[in-house]
Amino acid sequence: MNPSRAAALALGAALAGCVGVPVDELLASTAIVAELPIEGGQSVEAARFSAGRAGEVPPGWSRFIVSPFARKSDYALVDGGPGVVLEGRADASASGFYRRIHIDPARYPVIEWRWRVLQTPADIDPRVPARDDSPARVIVAFHGDVTRLDLGERFTLRLYHALTGERMPYAIIMYSWASDAPVGTVTPSISTGKIQTIVVESGGFGEWRELRRNVREDYRLAFGEEPWDIVAVGVMTDASNTREKARAQYGDISFRPEP
Repeated sequence: MNPSRAAALALGAALAGCVGVPVDELLASTAIVAELPIEGGQSVEAARFSAGRAGEVPPGWSRFIVSPFARKSDYALVDGGPGVVLEGRADASASGFYRRIHIDPARYPVIEWRWRVLQTPADIDPRVPARDDSPARVIVAFHGDVTRLDLGERFTLRLYHALTGERMPYAIIMYSWASDAPVGTVTPSISTGKIQTIVVESGGFGEWRELRRNVREDYRLAFGEEPWDIVAVGVMTDASNTREKARAQYGDISFRPEP
């Protein structure tokens, strides 16, 4: 049998198997809010890379697949001067690195992190699909009201599950570095409006940069509704569309109440 036809038949069979699955069971976020206790304290340390050791994998963190057809980016703890940080490397590749966590964005709306871009594809811009790469992204995933998902978004959930065997959350904000898009640019993924990129920086190449955002305000801006609980935090170093190379380092990530 022709390999392309075999792949198409396999995908069709997988999609058929997903048809009877309730939409809320296709959301990764449904299980997370049910299984994980909600975080408390004065702040939430979502990523403590500095507490790890170079060469190790941070406990509780794992890779997530962007596309089954894309090569996978690499992530490892390294000595980043000063301290241990997470380094992401992409070579014509795209995959993320994340941990499940349960946070109330009404209580902890402010996210703080630092990163350093060390290598980037040229002329990257999330508004242009062929240039939609980034050496540095910080990702925040949310649960939400499944009744608000339209038919296209429901199909995207089923397709992603059929292709990868994994589940998507209800919505994702990607805080991104981009060389050719103005800071403040908000743009949806070509695949689904439930993934929105917000450009937070376009300069500072080679420098450690500290960033702060209000995820509650950004969610309202990106999706036009109130956010439900945060269910995952991650990073992504991506160069799959440009077929070039990217490299960035990420420091600790925390959530705090509004000042």
